[in-house]
This record gives sequence, structure tokens and C-alpha cells, in this order.
Amino acid sequence: MKNIWMWLIVSLLLGGCNLPSGERAVTELPLSGLPSPGVTRPSQSASAPTPTSEPSPSATLTSTSTPLPPTETPVPTETPTPAPSDTPTITFTPTFAFPQARVSVAMAHCRYGPAKAYLHAADLYEGDAGQVWGRSARSTWLYVRFEKLNYACWVAPSVVEVQGDTGALVTQEPRLPVSVLYPPPSGVRAVRQGNQVTISWERVPMTEDDDRGYMLDLYVCQGGAYIWWPVSFKNQYTTEYTVTDEGGCPAPSGGKLAAVEKHGYTDWVEIPWPAP
Repeated sequence: MKNIWMWLIVSLLLGGCNLPSGERAVTELPLSGLPSPGVTRPSQSASAPTPTSEPSPSATLTSTSTPLPPTETPVPTETPTPAPSDTPTITFTPTFAFPQARVSVAMAHCRYGPAKAYLHAADLYEGDAGQVWGRSARSTWLYVRFEKLNYACWVAPSVVEVQGDTGALVTQEPRLPVSVLYPPPSGVRAVRQGNQVTISWERVPMTEDDDRGYMLDLYVCQGGAYIWWPVSFKNQYTTEYTVTDEGGCPAPSGGKLAAVEKHGYTDWVEIPWPAP
């Protein structure tokens, strides 16, 4: 028995030496290390590979995928602009056509106020034309801006021909030039005798060239009518005036006085009016 085992071992050793190249010799394992029937143990290489360090990425990965086109391009929806609830309506006001005036007499005066009692402002001649800018609330005189003048002045309606409606004009008050060369009258008083009121004052000395006297701007009652009563005097030497003034009017009578020189009017002085 012993000889048989020895023969087998020698045969195996000698046969292993004669294995063709490329075939791996099978090493005899002890019986205790044999795998269980039906289980195949994988062969192991003589030496395990030496682990190396984890390689660093040497290149940047570039995506080669092509993006898909958008399935639908969103179209912005138009938001309607709300219409204004109330659209303002522009109303055009027609331009007022001022009446036209033309002097119809050979010569006339244009004055600073709507009565003959006021200072002379300009000479007018037949054919002089202009626009009527206003009318007086106290008389029928018209406030006219003549083409040859750079200011407006007052004319009597009897000396002009007018085209247009003067009744639609607004009323105007006199714009009087002011004098600073002389003081207003002093010592102004008024005395009543029945229906007659006499007004008097002290003289205001003026040069002969400047002297245009005085002006009284009165409101009196005559025949139950309340009347505007303007009156003027040619020179400084007239210092008294008498006017009829009755009772029975709804407004009180009264007035004021100023000295007048060629440049204008002094300050006005109220007259202490006696009651009827």
C-alpha cells in the first residue's frame, strides 16, 4: 500500500513537469481543504494587484446631448386698456367781436371820463376808427381804443358811428391820471337853503399853464330821480357852486371835489352833504 502511494506521487510529479505550456499545474491540496461537492472554488492568481491612488480627472466632461427645442413659444396676451369712463368734452368759447366805432364829425374830444366835465385826453377827427372796449354805467358814453392811440378814452355816442352791439359790453370805471404837483382843496363845506345846496372851498394856487380848475363829482335827487351830476370849472378862481337837491330818493345825495391840472387830478375830498 505504501508503495502504491509513493508511485502515484512520483507519477504526478513527473507528469506535472511534462504539462504543455499554457496549462496551469494543479497543486494538490490537503484533503481537509477540498471544497464541498458541487461547489467550484475560483482560482486565485499568484499575486494580488497593487492598489493605486484614485486617478484625478484629466478632462472636463462635455455634454454631447442636444437640447430639445421648446415645444411651444409663449405668446404674450394683450391686456386691453380700459376706456375712460368719462371723456371730457372741450367746449370752444367764441371770441367776442368788439363793436367798431368811427368818428362821424369834423372834430371831437376823447376824454379821461364819460362826461364833458373830464379832462381832454386826445383830439379826434372825422374817419378816426377804433374798437369799443366798454361803456359807462352812469352815462351813454363809450370807452374806445382808437387805432391812432396807444390807450383807450371816452367819447360821446353822438360823435361816432358804431357797428355792433354795445349793450353786450361790460361797464367800465374812469381811470383818471393822478397829479402830485398840487394839494387837494381844503376848507370844503356845503350849506342848504331849501332845495339848493351851495358847495364852497379854498382856492388851490396853480400855475397858469397847469391850471384846469376843479371838478365836482356829485349825486343829487331831482324830481324823484337819483342823478349823477359831474361838473368842472375852467380855472382855479371859481371856488363855489350851487346845485338843486331834493328829498324823496332811495339813496342819499353827496359828492366829492378835486383840483385839476393838465397832468391829472389831486386826491378827492368828500363833501359834508347837508340832508334835505
